[in-house]
Amino acid sequence: MPYLASLHLDTGRTHLFPHDIPAVRFAKGIDLRAAVTCFVGDNGMGKSTLLEVLAYRLQLPHMDGGGYGARGFVAARALLPFLELEFDLLRSVGFFFRAEDFGDLLNSVDRQDQRLHAQLDELHGTVPDRILQDMKDSANHQLHRVRKDYGQELQGFSHGEAYLHILQQQVCRPGIYLLDEPEAALSPARQLALILFMQEHLRTHRSQFIIATHSPIIMAFPQARLYEITSDAMEQKPLEALEHFTLTKAFLNDPKRFLRHLDARGE
Repeated sequence: MPYLASLHLDTGRTHLFPHDIPAVRFAKGIDLRAAVTCFVGDNGMGKSTLLEVLAYRLQLPHMDGGGYGARGFVAARALLPFLELEFDLLRSVGFFFRAEDFGDLLNSVDRQDQRLHAQLDELHGTVPDRILQDMKDSANHQLHRVRKDYGQELQGFSHGEAYLHILQQQVCRPGIYLLDEPEAALSPARQLALILFMQEHLRTHRSQFIIATHSPIIMAFPQARLYEITSDAMEQKPLEALEHFTLTKAFLNDPKRFLRHLDARGE
């Protein structure tokens, strides 16, 4: 049994951001009674906005370690009064994974490390390198947080490996997990690894995943409930009826035909 049963945005406004976003206009009685639900749609349809307002309402922790007063949650704060959630089980334990938070986290660790390196540069040659490294590590608060939250520093991982490592550290108990475009950090092979990890987790934990994605690989998760958001509607559809799936499949079946068409348009 999932925790969230349904989502409904009851706002009569249809203009000004974020009320003019299709996902906001059409998110009416969205059935979430599945272990995995995917929101699918083109850029600007509001997939990420739906996840952000859910994360804001549930106050789920997220990767940047901050609260929900940051500028990135302006739309969520505006929509919160209009959000109606139905719970099968009331549980707000979980995590909110945003690709932009993941990139910001890695970049902030590197930036702080570079600043400390510049500050301590004058001590090179007079203080052993091992001691200088210990001094930098002690002063790098972001690095301390990464080690505390995720078990180790992430610089030794590739981008996709670091993302999966963080996810595996956080998705370790029953809860609600929101993933915003995880494919931004993952190769196709790593997306398959994510699916396998989710399957293994769901075999032993009562959890719920709600995912905003462009990836047909992630959409193909077995028994996932798929909602396609367009400028005209938000509808539950089978995988084979989704535009992302049909377009990707048609391209891979005959890429030369698509590329010839694009070349002709460029002439």
